[in-house]
Amino acid sequence: MVKKSKTSVKKIWLRDIFRFRGSVIPGVLERSLFCGAFGILISFLYSKQFPVSQPILGSVIPSIVLALLLVFRTNTAYERFWEGRKLWGSTVNTIRNLAWQIWVAVDVVEPEDRERKVTALHLLPAFAIAKKLYLRYEPANEELEPWVSPSQYSSLQNIQNMPLQISRFLGDYLQQEYRRGILTNHQLATIHTLMNNLMDNVGGCERILKTPIPPAYVIHLNQLVLIYCLILPFQFVEDLGWWTGLFVALVSFALFGIEEIGVEIENPFGYDHNDLPLDKICQTIQNNIEEFIASQTDKNSRETQINFSKTNQEY
Repeated sequence: MVKKSKTSVKKIWLRDIFRFRGSVIPGVLERSLFCGAFGILISFLYSKQFPVSQPILGSVIPSIVLALLLVFRTNTAYERFWEGRKLWGSTVNTIRNLAWQIWVAVDVVEPEDRERKVTALHLLPAFAIAKKLYLRYEPANEELEPWVSPSQYSSLQNIQNMPLQISRFLGDYLQQEYRRGILTNHQLATIHTLMNNLMDNVGGCERILKTPIPPAYVIHLNQLVLIYCLILPFQFVEDLGWWTGLFVALVSFALFGIEEIGVEIENPFGYDHNDLPLDKICQTIQNNIEEFIASQTDKNSRETQINFSKTNQEY
């Protein structure tokens, strides 16, 4: 295992500190500047002998209560993010298992059987792509087109739940092979179990997508954070003077940033920088299936050549 040097770790640390993309700065900068400007206003009024220094206001919203609310908000959002990642990880593993089960269980009896098997395996990456599009409320597009037949692609354009339709395509193929006697009851039941797992994963992602954190909780937390930040200048202006605005801006940046992180990862299936890398996950599945088909094709070709050589030696 290659260990990172202290210099490289330090460079990564410095790079992350000053990185703008992927941070919550764009989402909280305006609010933080507003609170900082309000702090400067209070400093100005204090310099003009207005009675704005009120340390007693610090007990209006205890810091520990606000901290617990923010932690709960962030933990709830991260739990949704991590559950989504586990469901997609399960989808990747199940698709790999399905590819292996279909290739081993479905025998090639006639010349066109192998082509039909490969066509069925192509439905597995199509399922992952359709699931991604479905969770993003997007219709079938050119990313899905290479993995399905023209008639299947046409039907998918008019269907909302594309993963369910693709599972039906795959189920029709398996049922047809079962009627031909290619698949046994046990083999068909095993493959159906894996397909059920795929649909369960879709259902789990739907639960995350369509069950947002209650708006009343989010609104109340936002109101408390704003009130807390606006109270800070009255509490510290006597001690900090003209530094009050900077102090309030930094504190508000920290609090608004924690809340914004929860907002960004609450729905992990979109295009935000902090969402799950669904495009990369789908690309991984596509690469796995293509490599699997290619390796099995090479293996079958070698076996055919060996059998042909043995036949020639016998004669």
